[in-house]
Amino acid sequence: MTRRISKAVFPVAGLGTRFLPATKAMPKELLPIIDKPIIQYAVEEAIAAGITDLVFVTGRPKRAIGDHFDANLELEFQLAQKGKHAERDMVRNIIPQGVNCIFVRQPEPKGLGDAVLCAAPAVGNEPFVVLLADDLMMGNTLPTAEMVNAYAEAPSNYLCVTEVEDENVHKYGIVRPGPAGPDGRVTVAGLIEKPSLSEAPSR
Repeated sequence: MTRRISKAVFPVAGLGTRFLPATKAMPKELLPIIDKPIIQYAVEEAIAAGITDLVFVTGRPKRAIGDHFDANLELEFQLAQKGKHAERDMVRNIIPQGVNCIFVRQPEPKGLGDAVLCAAPAVGNEPFVVLLADDLMMGNTLPTAEMVNAYAEAPSNYLCVTEVEDENVHKYGIVRPGPAGPDGRVTVAGLIEKPSLSEAPSR
């Protein structure tokens, strides 16, 4: 029987240079979208997909990410003293009981592949998902749940991609699509990192 995926890796060690000066002192993953940092949306998506072990690969200036997900008993106490019980419960329940946060240090920024490799001791030989808190996707069924369910049906490597505008192709890894299966899933024949528009096999 196929093992259900229970681990997620969040590579959050990057410098966020595209968002300077906002990310000079704040990790880009903590930039807020309305009332929550973007990394929290990614974590909530993973938890909704049944993930119970969250592995954060952090860099030297990223301690604030751990602080965000750790318990803050002093803040909880102050909120309770002021009668702000809804706010206290919101802060207390950012990470539900039964979900584990594991922090791994990437000694120096060597790219996404190296960041994922740094998570190997925490992941072991188990299947896992990688979530990048770069794009916010909304909908009834989110990509992580779709991929976890697809893996449960047919274990393989799955990749969620989104279309980008022509002028942004050179900023991203672009897939070379292969044939589509009867389930509508498209095989990936290759991947080109940050190609020019003329070299890109897709968008």
